[in-house]
Amino acid sequence: MHNDAATALHQIRLQASKELFRVTQHAHAEMVAEGIGLDDVLQAIRNAEILEDYPQHRRGPCCLLNGVTEKGRPLHIVCTTAQPVLVLITVYEPKPPRWVTPTQRGK
Repeated sequence: MHNDAATALHQIRLQASKELFRVTQHAHAEMVAEGIGLDDVLQAIRNAEILEDYPQHRRGPCCLLNGVTEKGRPLHIVCTTAQPVLVLITVYEPKPPRWVTPTQRGK
């Protein structure tokens, strides 16, 4: 990531709060399929932690955020960390078998 995880997370939250973001077609399709609203995503970003860092992603440096909506629903958000506009690449609820818990990958 640019400086460190805290700096990246601050930038992500700032971009989200200022509505400087773009939702990819893939993220939109995932949100529709799982009944996740944009408000849910923005709520989750506000309290999210960076779970995984992908500095070599094809869209540029990205990370996996783990956050929770106001209703307590866990969400994972893959987004860029070094773009002038935040790009939401995918959004989903972490579930087995891929995820044992929201922070622990399945086998």
